[in-house]
Amino acid sequence: MTTILDVAHASGVSVATVSRALRGLDRVSDETRARVFKAATELHYVASPTAASLASGRTRVVGVVTPFVDRWYFSTLISEIEKSIRDEALHVLLLDLEDSPSRRRPLTRDMVSKRVDGVIVLNVPLADQEQALLRQLGLPAVTVGNTYAGWSSVRIDDGATVRTAVEHLISLGHRDIAYVGAVVRPDAYGVVPNERRDAFVYAMGAAGLRVRRDWMRLSDWTARDATTDAAEMLARARRPTAVVAASDEMGLGVLAAALRAGVRVPQELSIIGVDDHPHAAVFGMSTVRQDVRAQAARASGLLLTQLGASSPTPVEGIVLPTHLIVRETTAPPPPP
Repeated sequence: MTTILDVAHASGVSVATVSRALRGLDRVSDETRARVFKAATELHYVASPTAASLASGRTRVVGVVTPFVDRWYFSTLISEIEKSIRDEALHVLLLDLEDSPSRRRPLTRDMVSKRVDGVIVLNVPLADQEQALLRQLGLPAVTVGNTYAGWSSVRIDDGATVRTAVEHLISLGHRDIAYVGAVVRPDAYGVVPNERRDAFVYAMGAAGLRVRRDWMRLSDWTARDATTDAAEMLARARRPTAVVAASDEMGLGVLAAALRAGVRVPQELSIIGVDDHPHAAVFGMSTVRQDVRAQAARASGLLLTQLGASSPTPVEGIVLPTHLIVRETTAPPPPP
């Protein structure tokens, strides 16, 4: 196997010069650089990524901090981030903080120190000590969903998104509207669940409508829990004529509960979600769409800019738009 020493002998320069030339560093003349590249090509030399990292102090790895891997939103973000950085010969180190149903793992020095060049944080509410750790290590950071002082971020306006859903139902004539989407584990989900819940309450109040406590369901951001919660709610003598689900996955859970209970959608119950999950289109569910892949691409671009800059870059807060998509699960309420 060809080594860097073989390339140095063939091109008549030192090993250090070969390393500098192949990495595109300065203090190497154009003539010498061309000679080194010619020798490396003829000898089929491929530099070791590990050796290059040791020499440059850069790992060429981006840490992606996530509370979940098996949820559609997070897996979509992770997939698009990997695609966005691969053309720059960078790789992803997945830092999955999910630990148990009741808690998440903390972000520690061992996870990131000398292992990554920067991090993208996916809607994880970082504790003060976790934020301090990244700053002490001098790691560039970009967040998706959450915002922190001094770090660039990409997000949607969660409040406006849910208000759009509520206003759509009200425009159809609905007054008895339920909400599915609070969470048991705010430490894992971040600020999004509370922002969406508060937006629902605000939009209902602005329209002069009552928010019934027994129609505000937890559902813990899963279709399974939403199915259980909705089944209990739909079994009561008085039930809502419409449901706002804080995610499409929970909306699909409500749809499943309605079908099992013999409640016709949308004739007797309208359902609208948030996200535009691929399954939402399959089941014809109305939703407020967010472009998850665009969020990942923008976050990756912000981090790549920081990694390639020789001086600090301006902090950016990017808010991407959301859009109402009306399908077959929303309609005017049934006659009294």
